[in-house]
Amino acid sequence: MASGQTAIAAKGVSKLFQGAGQDTVVALDKVSVAIRENEFFTLLGPSGCGKTTLLRLIAGFDFPTEGEILLHGQDIAPLPPYRRPVNTVFQSYALFPHMSVAQNIAFGLEMLGKSRAETQARVSAMLKLVRMEELRDRRTSQISGGQQQRVALARALAPAPKVLLLDEPLSALDYKLRKDMQIELKRLQHETGITFIFVTHDQEEALTMSDRIAVMNRGRILQVGSPRDIYDRPSERFVANFIGETNFLDGEVTGVSGAEARVKLADGAVISAGLPEGLAPAGRVSIVVRPEHARLVPPGAPADLAGRLETAVYFGTDTHYHVRLDGGGAFTVRTQNSRGGGAGFAEGEPVGIVLEPSAAQVLRD
Repeated sequence: MASGQTAIAAKGVSKLFQGAGQDTVVALDKVSVAIRENEFFTLLGPSGCGKTTLLRLIAGFDFPTEGEILLHGQDIAPLPPYRRPVNTVFQSYALFPHMSVAQNIAFGLEMLGKSRAETQARVSAMLKLVRMEELRDRRTSQISGGQQQRVALARALAPAPKVLLLDEPLSALDYKLRKDMQIELKRLQHETGITFIFVTHDQEEALTMSDRIAVMNRGRILQVGSPRDIYDRPSERFVANFIGETNFLDGEVTGVSGAEARVKLADGAVISAGLPEGLAPAGRVSIVVRPEHARLVPPGAPADLAGRLETAVYFGTDTHYHVRLDGGGAFTVRTQNSRGGGAGFAEGEPVGIVLEPSAAQVLRD
């Protein structure tokens, strides 16, 4: 469980690179974020958004053009990697194939000058932590990809770093193993109490494992929040569109009361929508509604939206209903399937759509 104290803080961090033709590339643009002790914190975004650059700056593999990187309040930006209580697990794992599992885990401890007895005790503890005691003498070239990832984690955790950085370590694994390792990573973070900073472009990984998520794009952090905050209450269109399926509606604000706005939609319906913190909208706005936060009703029943059902797609666990709205535009409703339940709605027929309370959210952009 994350504490209230800050482990890592970036303050106004920018990173510029010299590109081809001497053009300047802005990899990070005045990024500020505070990551708490004992927190599983994820940097999430598409390729080129700056997430790995920020990780490299925290690790010390590169240095910021401007701004500060603080570890428990101390500026570590000028320090080389070996002087930082931070370890990194890379996408490639970077194991020594000619060494055994135990030797790989011991390597970093030996480089730190730990005694033989202390090293052996720590290696045994790490093998137990990642559940690989029986493979301690096996060469890492003779074990599976999932097992190699466990060794890489054990090696990085062995020196008891204050912060562990993970640069897309699950991307090379198959789907089932990746799912298993998501649970395993969360267990390891909980048992060690070490701050994990995880980099990924995979929204499911971020939602599954994180205490908090920072969504990044074009060198900036757009939103920081819990998985539920990021999913249910996105503040910007990019965040809403990048994470999960979503519906966008256009409307006009007719009034604001506290953290909610009254919005008139294109078909004349007026709905209530939540507001991102600090936003006081007026005029035209965009609204986001997740497909599972709405339900279909027969024509004539009270509804927030009306349209015609174009297609119903069965996915096993749920069904996706694609509706063409009377006021223009498309809307998807996702309904969980129950055993023995019928669809109840036929393609081509008119339907109504009821939005759950607090389902709609106004976007900043």
